[in-house]
Amino acid sequence: MKHYLQHDPWCIVETDFHPEFNEVTESIMSLGNGRHGGRGSFEEKFSGKTLQGNYVAGVYYPDKTRVGWWKNGYPEYFAKVLNAANWIGIDIDIEYESLDLNTCEVRQFRRVLNMQEGFLERECVVVLKSGKELKVNAKRFCSIVDDEAGAIRYAITPLNFDARITVTPYIDGAILNRDANYDETFWDEVRKETGYGEAYIELRTRKTGFHVATGMCVEIEQDGVKVDYQSQPIKYEKYVANRISLDCRQGQETAVYKYAVNLSSLNYDSDTIIKEAHKSIQHITRKGFEKMLFEQKQAWADKWKTNDIVIDGDVAAQQGIRFNIFQLNQTYTGEDERLNIGPKGFTGEKYGGSTYWDTEAYCLPFYLATADQKVARNLLVYRYRQLGKAIENAQKLGFRAGAALYPMVTMNGEECHNEWEITFEEIHRNGAIAYAIYDYVRYTGDEQYLADYGLEVLIAISRFWSQRVNWSAAKQQYVMLGVTGPNEYENNVNNNWYTNYIAAWTLRYTAEAVAKVKALDSAKYADLIDRIHFREEKELATAKQIVEKMYLPQDEERGVFLQQEGFLDKDLMPVSDIPKGQRPINQNWSWDRILRSCFIKQADVLQGLYFFEDEFDQETLRRNFDFYEPMTVHESSLSPCVHSIQASRLGMHDKAYEMYLRTARLDLDDYNNDTEDGCHITSMAGTWLAVVKGFGGMRVSADGALSFAPYCPANWHSLAFKIRFQGSLLQVTTTQQNVTVANFSTMPVTLTLSGQEVTVPAEGQQVVSF
Repeated sequence: MKHYLQHDPWCIVETDFHPEFNEVTESIMSLGNGRHGGRGSFEEKFSGKTLQGNYVAGVYYPDKTRVGWWKNGYPEYFAKVLNAANWIGIDIDIEYESLDLNTCEVRQFRRVLNMQEGFLERECVVVLKSGKELKVNAKRFCSIVDDEAGAIRYAITPLNFDARITVTPYIDGAILNRDANYDETFWDEVRKETGYGEAYIELRTRKTGFHVATGMCVEIEQDGVKVDYQSQPIKYEKYVANRISLDCRQGQETAVYKYAVNLSSLNYDSDTIIKEAHKSIQHITRKGFEKMLFEQKQAWADKWKTNDIVIDGDVAAQQGIRFNIFQLNQTYTGEDERLNIGPKGFTGEKYGGSTYWDTEAYCLPFYLATADQKVARNLLVYRYRQLGKAIENAQKLGFRAGAALYPMVTMNGEECHNEWEITFEEIHRNGAIAYAIYDYVRYTGDEQYLADYGLEVLIAISRFWSQRVNWSAAKQQYVMLGVTGPNEYENNVNNNWYTNYIAAWTLRYTAEAVAKVKALDSAKYADLIDRIHFREEKELATAKQIVEKMYLPQDEERGVFLQQEGFLDKDLMPVSDIPKGQRPINQNWSWDRILRSCFIKQADVLQGLYFFEDEFDQETLRRNFDFYEPMTVHESSLSPCVHSIQASRLGMHDKAYEMYLRTARLDLDDYNNDTEDGCHITSMAGTWLAVVKGFGGMRVSADGALSFAPYCPANWHSLAFKIRFQGSLLQVTTTQQNVTVANFSTMPVTLTLSGQEVTVPAEGQQVVSF
C-alpha cells in the first residue's frame, strides 16, 4: 500500500512531488463530467512516468483481438475506449529551456483534487538548470454545466528573473493507446483550423467512423489585466497550436486561460461538427473562467446535497467515501441512454472502457438511491436496446429460439472479450441483468417497466438458461457444465453454485413477471408474446421443472454451499498462510498455481447470498461467510464491499469496518498495486453499498417495503447519508446511542427502523434509541 496522500475530508492532497507514483496520482486526480474526462496529468510537457489520457464517452474502436488461436463464436475484436485528443496541453519555454518537472528541481509542490467544488489545482516552485526560479499555479475542471467543455487557468510567475517566455497551448490528436494490440493507431485526421488564439481539429476513428471535434480558445492576463498578444499558428499532422511569446517580469503573474470543447458525432452531424465546436467555444469563452468555475461549484454543491455521506470521527474513512461518490458522479450522469459505466471511467484505458456486469450488480443501486429515477431506468434501457445483439451472441454459440446471452464486455451489444474462459463461460452476467430488473422494479415500484421493456429481456435470458442446462441421469437433476463464476481464479468448472442459483432464480422471477404483465397490460403482453413467439405454457413448464430440479452443490457436513463441484478437493487453507511478499498472488504466482489453489478472487457463494439473503436464515449466512472469507484474497475490486455488507448483517463489525476501508481506499492507498492503470470506478459503487446497506442496514423487501438496521462503527462519532426512495428524500443519521430518520418530502413515509415500524411525518423525523 502507498500512504503519500494526505487525509482530508474534502480533498485529495499531494504535498510533495512523488514522481515514482505519478501515474497513480494521475489516476486518482482524474476529472470528468459524464460526457468526457481525463487523467490528472500535467498541462506542460513531462518526460517522466506519465500516461496521457483524455476520453470521450461512447467513442470506441474495435481493436484486433490478439490471440494465437481461434474458436467458433469467438469475438473478432476487443472494444477499446480511445485515448482522444489531448486538449489540456500548454508547453512553456523560457529562453530555450522547457518547463519539465522531470528535469527541474522541484522545491515546492502541492496538487489538490477539490471534490467539494469539482476542480484540480496544482502549485509548485521549480528551478531550471539555468537557475531561473518559476512559480506555477494551474487550475482546471471538466464542466458539469457545459458538459462538452473544460477550462484551464495556467499561471506562471518568474521569481528571480525577467525573460521572454513562449507559451504554446495546443491540441494533440496523435495520441496512442498504451494497450493497443499490434500497435494500431485509431484516429485519422479529417480537418484542422487555426486562428488568432483559437484552434480546432476534427478526427475520425478508423472502422467505427466516430467524429470528434476538439477546439480551444486562449486568453492571456498579466497581473490580472487582459492583454493582447501575437500568436503564431502551428499545424502538424493531427496537431494544432498557437505559439505566443510574452515579456514576463520578475514577480509578475502571467495567466493563460484555455477554454476547450470535445464534441462527438454521437450528438452532432459530422458535416457540421467543426462549426458546432466554434459555437460551443464562443459560448464558454463569453462566460469566462470565473463564471464557469462558479457554476461548477454550485452544480457540485447541488449534487452533494443529496449524495453526500458524512462520517464524523474518521477522516480516512470520510475521504474514502467522498472520493468514491465523486468519481461515480464524474463518470455517469444518466442523461444519455446510449452511455454506460466503464470499469475505469475516464481514469485509464484498462478493460477497454466497456460495459461489464458491474453496472447491474453494483452501480445500479447507487443511482437508484442518489439520482432521479430516469438515471437508473436509462441503465436498464441501455441493455434493452442491445437485446437484439445479445440474441445474436447466443446464436453464434448455437442457441436458438430467441435466447439471449448478454456480453461480458461490450460497447454496442456485441461480445468483445478476448479470453475464452470468460467470453464463453462467465455467463452469470445474464443473471445480474435479470436481477437488476427485479432490483429496479422493487425499489421504484415502476412495474410498467416490465411491460414496456423488462419482460422481453427476462424471457430472452430465461430461454438461454433453459438451453444452457442439461439433465444429469446420474444425479437426476439439471446441471450446468463448463462455467466460470465471478471468482475468476477458478475457470471452466462444473456446477458453480452462484451461476446455478441465479439461473434458477431468473427462471422463477420471469414466471412472476409474466403474471404481473398479463394483469397490468394484457394487450401489451399479447403483442409481446406474438412478436417473440413466446409459448407461455410450454416454456414456463420447462422453467418450473428446471427450478425444482436444479443441482446446487453443498457440503452437508459443514453446512455450506460449494463454489463448484470439486472445491473440497483443493488444499484448503487461509490467506494468512500465503508467504509474506507473495501477494497479490496474481502478480507473483503462475496462473496454473492460482487455478489449483483454494484462494478466491471474490467469493461466488457470498455474492449469491448478498443478492438473495432473504431466502436464507442467519446461520446459513454465517457458516458460509466463516468458511469462505478466510480464503478470499480480494484481488477483485468488487470483493471487499460484499464481505463488508455480509459482515455487518452478521454483527461482525470489526470485519465489516476492515473490509469497508479496503474498498473505500482501494485506489487512494493502491491496495492491489494497480491504480496506475486507472481507478476502479464500478467497485466505488460497492463502497457506497458497504456504507448504506452495510453500516446503514438498508433493505427493500420483495414487496417494496423499506427498512434500516443501522449501527455506527466503534471509532466513529456519527454516520449520516441520504437516499431517494419512491418520491421521498430521507436522511439517516446514526450515533452510538440512536438513529434518526429525517423526511424532507411532503408525504409521510412508513418504514422499519431497527426492528420497529415507524412513520416518519412529512418534513419531520423519527428517533429510535439503541
